[in-house]
Amino acid sequence: MPDSAAVLIAALSGRALAASARRAGYLPLVTDFFGDHDTLQVAHAHVRLVGDLARGIEKCALTDALAKLSERGEPVGIVCGSGFEDRTQLLEHVAQRWRLFGNGADTVAKIKDPEFLSALCATLKIPFPEWSLAKPASPDDWLAKRRGGAGGAHIRPASRPDRAEQEIYYQQRIAGISISGLFVADGTRAVVLGFSEQWSMPTERQPYRYGGAVRPASVAPCTVDALTATIQRLVAAVPLRGLNSADFLVDGERYWLLEINPRPGATLEIFEPSQGSLFALHMAACSGKLTAAARDHEDAKASAIVYAEHDIASVPALNWPDWTTDRPVMGSAIKAGEPLCTVYADGATGMDARTLTAKRRELVLAWTRASQ
Repeated sequence: MPDSAAVLIAALSGRALAASARRAGYLPLVTDFFGDHDTLQVAHAHVRLVGDLARGIEKCALTDALAKLSERGEPVGIVCGSGFEDRTQLLEHVAQRWRLFGNGADTVAKIKDPEFLSALCATLKIPFPEWSLAKPASPDDWLAKRRGGAGGAHIRPASRPDRAEQEIYYQQRIAGISISGLFVADGTRAVVLGFSEQWSMPTERQPYRYGGAVRPASVAPCTVDALTATIQRLVAAVPLRGLNSADFLVDGERYWLLEINPRPGATLEIFEPSQGSLFALHMAACSGKLTAAARDHEDAKASAIVYAEHDIASVPALNWPDWTTDRPVMGSAIKAGEPLCTVYADGATGMDARTLTAKRRELVLAWTRASQ
């Protein structure tokens, strides 16, 4: 790709992809729901999506936004982040107009189908939790999940799902730590870029809501080797392209694959190299050129989402520290439970980084309480 080529980016939040695209020499044309201050700084152009997180990305709003962005110069293609897993018809729609750098609708539909994924895991001898379309007779040890869901907010105890039954499937609850493997693939081969340990930020209604992640994951080297081999077998069987992630539960030397996220995910930034760009790896892999990022991470890094504790009618002027991103524009209205910003921390160990991230999250929340 030529330097300074324009590229469309569509996601619930496009800031991390836009920043990585800018480092790769692209001109990011971004549409998302937030239009955060730092997104506007790195984007060559931005159009805020009409709608909200509850309804998700809708066809008319997306089409209008992408048409406006394309007026800034014909893009080389489009990269879709979070928000498309449960609406693959939108991927099919945009791929008819622009080159899609990432997984197509057919691949996403298959990999997010629990029936397909469980059968694939059985064939490849990959441990996968027991699952069912019918509600288990004894649901206490089961979870209810929404097809195509992402981010953990859709997961409930099976004893109290609150969505239409046709959207729900059930998965056996398994004890373990949540591990995610970030990888880049060219349709047949995969290079694993690293593993992170993830945690939830629970509420009563959303007990598995995504909270944050830290790299490296605290798992044994033999487990890292096993998870790496698992990802490589999956990609040899399913034509995944670009940046993806695989979520596992790990208990000692045992592990289970939970799901595959067929798009660049929440851990993109904690794995971004100091030289180069993961976005560049994504674009190259989607063009059939699979290369690995320089592994220059000598310390640990963590990130965490700060969710608003209460409605904020108007975000005040704040001198945001450089350890925050996804900073809302002054005057923005944020509802209780919605993301306010993201905080980051480095550390000598994963525990150091995670602890400092938690302190910084509390500091941001203290600012919002003081502003009330």
